[in-house]
Amino acid sequence: MRIRFALVCLIVPALSVARAEEPAKVSYYKDLRPVFQQNCNGCHQPAKPLGGYVTTGHADLLKAGERGKTGVVAGKPSESYLIEQIKVHKNGKAEMPKNRDPLSTAQIKLVTDWIAQGAADDTPASAKAVAVDAAHPPKYLAPPVVTALSYSPDGKRLAVTGYHEILLYDTETYELKARLIGISERVQSLAYSPDGKKIAAVGGAPGRFGEVQVWTAETEKLLVSAPVTFDTLYGVSWSPDGKHIAFGCADNTVRAVDALTGRQFLQMGTHSDWVLGTVFSQDGQHLVSVGRDMSMKLTEVGTQRFVDNVTSITPGALKGGLIAVDRRPMFLVTSTLRFFGGQITSRSMRMQKVPADAPGAKPNLYDELVVAGSDGVPRLYKMHREVKREIGDDSNKIREYEKMPGRISAVAFNADGTKFAAVSSLDGKGEVRVYDTSTGAKVVCEGVTGPAYAVAWQPGGKQIASAGFDGAVWLHDPATGKLVRRFTVLPKE
Repeated sequence: MRIRFALVCLIVPALSVARAEEPAKVSYYKDLRPVFQQNCNGCHQPAKPLGGYVTTGHADLLKAGERGKTGVVAGKPSESYLIEQIKVHKNGKAEMPKNRDPLSTAQIKLVTDWIAQGAADDTPASAKAVAVDAAHPPKYLAPPVVTALSYSPDGKRLAVTGYHEILLYDTETYELKARLIGISERVQSLAYSPDGKKIAAVGGAPGRFGEVQVWTAETEKLLVSAPVTFDTLYGVSWSPDGKHIAFGCADNTVRAVDALTGRQFLQMGTHSDWVLGTVFSQDGQHLVSVGRDMSMKLTEVGTQRFVDNVTSITPGALKGGLIAVDRRPMFLVTSTLRFFGGQITSRSMRMQKVPADAPGAKPNLYDELVVAGSDGVPRLYKMHREVKREIGDDSNKIREYEKMPGRISAVAFNADGTKFAAVSSLDGKGEVRVYDTSTGAKVVCEGVTGPAYAVAWQPGGKQIASAGFDGAVWLHDPATGKLVRRFTVLPKE
């Protein structure tokens, strides 16, 4: 009896050790799907199937790519081409993710163990969404909420946000010409590049992933799909040279990426709430961001250094979060030197006056910004401080404009900076206004049928487009506020 008891005592611990060494059960839905979203889906989705391989769905992972090698062979990691591609070599690099850091050892183990355990799909039935891509475009039972608009620089196209897509309309007929369908359920913000050759968009899926997209405007191809954070992105903007794209994040950071590769090169984290809007200085050396923390902040692009709070941070100076920002176009300043027998006229860019408490500092190009948000009051600010800092001051502010009803969701200057448009919403109603930047005189636009969230100027300045909750796009004469045209965003299959 004692011998048997001793044997049992030896066997039971051995079995326990063996079981402890068995890999834990890996969940495709909970463990692997987030890894693919953050590292693989950018280059392997229906809109951009690099190598003929797609990682956005379980069934696609089990297929072969252009090389004819099966990505995932259930139960056989050594025969799965996906493992070969993510394996880290002696030089510390891997074939995939392309142009990014390799997956971590823990992530590679998760993929390997999942395949070894049979590569099962444990996605809950309630989470299995209908496929949405170019072959299966979104189907609308009602017009989508429009969150952003952007005219092409030549004025021939108007880009409009939809569900999972960007819709491109011809501005002669306002017929739908193209649908740029990606993996982000929400497209929160979009903008044409300065040269009009690309379209940048940011959005994502709330609580799951954020994404930066870059599309070619002419061929309508997805160039870049870069996952960023685990929540939706906001407030996209282009640098003046078209090389960089900035945006705000729900993790309280403002970030910027290379427009060609999607690689991040800037991250600034001094906001204390979501960042909802961004804009570059006219020389691209600085980046301005606004957020729900009721502040507008200035960042030096080259160093990622936080420079200043453009708005006052004194409690009560602002009454609510900031949502929208735009930079006023600035032009050459003409100066004339008169002398006996003639005069010399020169033109130069206006420069910032260096404040007294920063002796020897190099002056920046002078820029102005219009900012607005939850309190409904548009305000004009200098980008760079010109006077000595005083605790609690708001010395960058130039002026305020008449309050709009509700919260302002978007602002936009016309091409010469003499006017700006703003849109707001309150209690199921919306308003679109055009303000004279210098005098504050306003024009209220007619025929707005619901809450307004987006606005854009036609490059010629003779028309503004606005849209919002009910999916209608209103085209107004900015001089009179008359409704010129109205159409509804409702793509047909």
